[in-house]
Amino acid sequence: MPVPKPKSGPSASISPCLGYLAAVLREAGHDVLIYDAAIEDLPVEYYIEQAEAAGKPFRVIGITAATPLIGDAWAMAATAKKYGLVTILGGPHLTIMPAESLGPEHPYVDYTFKGEAEEGIVAFVEALERGRKPEDCDIPGLNFRHGDEIVVSPISPMIEDLDKLPFPAHDLFKIDKYTNLQPLTDGLDPHARSFTIITSRGCPYKCTFCSKPVTGDTWRGRSVENVIKEWRWLVQDLGATEIGVTDDIWNLKLPRAKELCRRLIEEGLNTVPWVTVHGMKVNHTDPELFHLMKAAGAKRVGFGVENGDPWMLRNIIRKSQTLDQVRDAFRWAKAAGLQTMGFFIFGMPKETEETMEKTIRLALELDPDLANFMLAAPFPGTKMWDMIREGGEIFAHEWPDYAIHEQKARFTMHDGSYDPDLVVRKWREAYRRFYLYRPKRVWEKMSKKSFWLDLPHTLANARRFFIGNSKQLAPSRVRPEEPVTSVKGLIQRML
Repeated sequence: MPVPKPKSGPSASISPCLGYLAAVLREAGHDVLIYDAAIEDLPVEYYIEQAEAAGKPFRVIGITAATPLIGDAWAMAATAKKYGLVTILGGPHLTIMPAESLGPEHPYVDYTFKGEAEEGIVAFVEALERGRKPEDCDIPGLNFRHGDEIVVSPISPMIEDLDKLPFPAHDLFKIDKYTNLQPLTDGLDPHARSFTIITSRGCPYKCTFCSKPVTGDTWRGRSVENVIKEWRWLVQDLGATEIGVTDDIWNLKLPRAKELCRRLIEEGLNTVPWVTVHGMKVNHTDPELFHLMKAAGAKRVGFGVENGDPWMLRNIIRKSQTLDQVRDAFRWAKAAGLQTMGFFIFGMPKETEETMEKTIRLALELDPDLANFMLAAPFPGTKMWDMIREGGEIFAHEWPDYAIHEQKARFTMHDGSYDPDLVVRKWREAYRRFYLYRPKRVWEKMSKKSFWLDLPHTLANARRFFIGNSKQLAPSRVRPEEPVTSVKGLIQRML
């Protein structure tokens, strides 16, 4: 079960989704290897050949990919096909665009899968073992070729009872190489044994920039007892020194979140620090929750603030939260002694210099320990993607252009006021005003050993965030006459 390697970007953190797939296959009696190219020193061919030499060749390779990495997933599938492996691709991008990878440009991809795959992947592998074609076995979510036709499943499977799943195969990861739970920001400990855990799946909110293709809009929580068992395994058996909660919205059910914290305290599992890797929802918090989190071992909490303009939050982002709720959450978390982190987005459709200025001022007012400013990226499958296709133009010409660390102008709106170059300038200004223009922040960064140990990387980031380069700006001329090489043209050709 491999995941492809990004061409550049932040350090890696564990993918619990891969762990779940490996776990269900292992529980069904199959030999499984997890290959994460982001941390591997050896190519995937090494492990394929090693298995062949041992007389236990792999028969199937399952590759998961988000949109920016789909090209790497295709390359890995092409490599595996040379060894005769059956190739199946899944994950966020394949759920949104299941037919793309089955087109004539990708003959090395045999199958794709959309939705949650824990049940489907077992049925898929068992069909192959019985000598049957998986496409003849009515597996929900499976997509395949039938002659010249591409057959896409009408169903995107969703598992209702998460407690019935085995715990992710944490033991199959090379854990010593995962040292940063939040690769877009500072890690807690550069030498940690960092594990991740998912306590729920799905999110009922419908932010226009967010795509939830695999886990969907229906929130499903594991029982507190089930989560505690996995947490205990991570701490007591696998020696975790950091844990990251990676739910889309782990605190949706406030009483459940509090009960989980109480149980961590009762079980003595609060000695290992943990963080909320993704932003918590501010309108599902109260002072008691943060005090319980602190007592339960939490060290840092993140919040999806997104924008400082109420109209943008309500009408464009559709965040379903108010600025007063944001302020309350930060105040309560700080009062509990927790580190805080804020996520902010620049450049949504209808963004203006005034709205972006409000976002910067809000970030300065909230003063989180870490502020992460991002440029809006119109991922396929989102409402934002539809908004831009209807009233604007996408500049991103290749899927890697959507990588979250590739901070550059990706689109414009034809409304006479949207300025993609202004967006990039205000984004850089946000970083300068938050980190560079305040001596306290400069000293915080310079006093860390990591600042000096990796000085070339530090200086490169400083240039990218504070100064910028021409690659971050919008192209001088969009060329719609070349639709085949652009992402937008590719989508139009496929539809």
